[in-house]
Amino acid sequence: MAKHPVFNTGLLAAGVALALNAQASEPAQVNFYNWSDYIAEDTLAKFTQATGIAVTYDVFDSNEVLEAKLLAGNTGFDVVVPTGDFMGRQIQAGAFLPLDKSRLSHYDNLDPRIMALLEEKDPGNQYGIPYLWGTTGIGYNVDKVKEALGEDAPVDSWDLVMKPENLEKLSQCGVAFLDAPTEIFAAALNYQGLDPNSTNAADYNGPATELMMQLRPHITYFHSSKYINDLANGDICVAVGWSGDILQARDRADEADRGVKVAYRIPKEGALMWVDMLTIPKDAKHPDNAHALIDYLLKPEVIGDISNYVAYANPNKNANEFVDDDILNDPGIYPSQEVADKLYTAKLLPQKVNRVITRAWTRVKTGK
Repeated sequence: MAKHPVFNTGLLAAGVALALNAQASEPAQVNFYNWSDYIAEDTLAKFTQATGIAVTYDVFDSNEVLEAKLLAGNTGFDVVVPTGDFMGRQIQAGAFLPLDKSRLSHYDNLDPRIMALLEEKDPGNQYGIPYLWGTTGIGYNVDKVKEALGEDAPVDSWDLVMKPENLEKLSQCGVAFLDAPTEIFAAALNYQGLDPNSTNAADYNGPATELMMQLRPHITYFHSSKYINDLANGDICVAVGWSGDILQARDRADEADRGVKVAYRIPKEGALMWVDMLTIPKDAKHPDNAHALIDYLLKPEVIGDISNYVAYANPNKNANEFVDDDILNDPGIYPSQEVADKLYTAKLLPQKVNRVITRAWTRVKTGK
């Protein structure tokens, strides 16, 4: 349609015509690389309807997979979604194009508190737009955990999964941990009273790895998306995972109505709060369309719809009127101030520490 100089039918939406005229130098397409289970079913179709820009959509389930593609170059993607701390070191590596905020008409909808939080990773908020945020905590099958550990099971504490004697009992019904080394080691350090953002290699090679090696025989698998359906189906009984994923598992279990009851808790000792970011790779072939997609996702009604579908909090200060009450009032999604005060964020770690974490994680996963 973009090649026709005259439109006789009057059927083409004004938004489509404007988008095509404004971006005549680019084909009307954008390639979007996002996390699994992380957008509403109709978001991209509505974007295409509004703009005429077709979306090629692909998914990943770990920051490490995305980072490998970014650092290798020639990603083939126009918008990608790294977590904030990974984005910070990818910025330092020159992986992204700076944002043209003049093309983001809905930029002012972003919560200034979250933007300030991101300054450490992205000075001046030049490269990233916050998409959704959440916490890393514990998802569990209410009945199976009670059966394994009794009525007093410490479901509000990291004790549930960080005490080997508890995990040994839970292993009989299945235990999953995220395949996310920086997050799991941070939780292990925090649990032991150490800095979750430690820059001391000895903390990772020592206490963090020692604890994880004690737990390793009782962990069924490490994966960053498989646990959603496994929790929902009752195939595992505990997962250290991301808040919205576990709440999606809860909702799927409720819909299936097979007697599986899933719950999510932010442990009382504190947990990681993370923010996932919308960024444009430096080799993006359609940067104009990338800006159009990001701006669309900044609309309060659009991101509100996404929060309703994926059960993650969003950073849009004007979106609450579009978010369902059961999402806004769920303490696993929007935690109370008392709980929020105990959350920590991931800081940029020196590269030598990242290498230590990678080696230690390999040891933990292999159990050797």
